[in-house]
Amino acid sequence: MTDKTIQERAVGAIMGALIGDALALGPHWYYDLAELRRDYGEWISGYTDPKPNRYHAGLKAGQLSQAGYLLTLTLKSLADCGGYDEADFYRRLEDELFPLLDGTPMNGPGGYTSQSIREAWRRRVQQKLPWNQTGGHADTTEAIERTLAIAVCYARQPSKLAAAVAGNTVLTQADDTVVSMTVAFAAVLSLLVQGHRLDTKLSGKLMKLVKTGELPFHAVTSDNMQPPKPGDPDPPRIGRFASPDALLTPSYMAAAASDPEIKIEPAWKVSLVYGMPCAIYHQLPAAYYLAARFHDDFESALLHAVNGGGQNQARAILTGALVGAQTGLSGIPQRFLDGLENSVNLRGLAERVAILV
Repeated sequence: MTDKTIQERAVGAIMGALIGDALALGPHWYYDLAELRRDYGEWISGYTDPKPNRYHAGLKAGQLSQAGYLLTLTLKSLADCGGYDEADFYRRLEDELFPLLDGTPMNGPGGYTSQSIREAWRRRVQQKLPWNQTGGHADTTEAIERTLAIAVCYARQPSKLAAAVAGNTVLTQADDTVVSMTVAFAAVLSLLVQGHRLDTKLSGKLMKLVKTGELPFHAVTSDNMQPPKPGDPDPPRIGRFASPDALLTPSYMAAAASDPEIKIEPAWKVSLVYGMPCAIYHQLPAAYYLAARFHDDFESALLHAVNGGGQNQARAILTGALVGAQTGLSGIPQRFLDGLENSVNLRGLAERVAILV
């Protein structure tokens, strides 16, 4: 794998996530699929305007939501600092985001502010708490949606990746299981940026990083998920996460996607199989499934993510990053790049981060 290939995959992952965010801007959070089809037709194939009285009302097709705004904020910090600088990221939140919020949902850049960001704003701005006490208990993917940029930046440095992603995640998510699943996604994305495919072998590669101590998960079994033998010592507790199971999910989803006896047709119904809500344990299996099934077909992966309804924006952001890392920028259809507002500048920002990989 050459540096050029890695950098193209890095840009593909970042642009894929931004495109996923913008594609779901209009049809975001429709839990009634009949209502979704009524408002947007049988198949959403591109960028759309949000309808009046919806979450992002007033924005236009191709624009970013607040998730995209936060991802861009992270990208700017990484590019300007040459890596993750915690103090710089804090400053950007306080100077560039928090002054635009008032603690209510329907406010701020992107038209809607998520639960975890509202809680962080209240704790930091209203209660004057230190940054290590701003995390709330939302079990969502907001942290993944911004830290995926950190995962790309440190794609070849798993220890740095895990520390930086975990540190950033706790700004908004205090639950250790959510933190571990967020770090696991980052680790998956890092291997895809390196050039690995999301397949049934990927989790084994991640577990090797656990065994060497490069990923901070506790390994509770021996190789190939075999039980320990009598007299074997307890495996050392490496780092903070009690279980490596979040690293095993991707390959199980890849197995499901490649098994001819398992049918999810059409693929957008993955949202019904794994769940339409926002929680991270609904979102990750669906994104991993779509990214494994359509590993070389960016358009199909993203459109099935969007057309599944529910929290389709998170599903599309995560899927876009995973598939964009596999196809690289050259595998993203030009119409998605052309229709994304400020696309040239966003691509330039992505390229500045990709150089750091």
